[in-house]
Amino acid sequence: MFVDPPAPQPLQPGETPPVSGGLGLPSPDTAMAWEFNPDYQRLVMMWRQVIPVLDTLTASLDKAYQLARSRDVWDAPVSGRYVEDMTAWRTRLGLYRQAILTSISDQAADTPRWIPAAAGAPHAFS
Repeated sequence: MFVDPPAPQPLQPGETPPVSGGLGLPSPDTAMAWEFNPDYQRLVMMWRQVIPVLDTLTASLDKAYQLARSRDVWDAPVSGRYVEDMTAWRTRLGLYRQAILTSISDQAADTPRWIPAAAGAPHAFS
């Protein structure tokens, strides 16, 4: 079983922009207005869209796997092959889920949450 990487965190109620500029960002004197990065928000929305789809796929494959393992459904020697195939599919789906969520999580880690309002943000999907 795989563990999901950390999800990008949406804008929290009461969250405020950074107080001081970091490396590569303008100083607070030159950048008075900050905005929540729309590219980071897209990553949050993507995460929220992908999780239910992946959970649905996993649940339907798990249901088919449980039925395939049941002796009430299969009484033929061929059932072992189907169970092995479904085990491989479950492993592939787990790897696929890990790859998708890791790519979103890694991109969110590299995308700043706040940007100066007058500056363009690094584009995650260019």
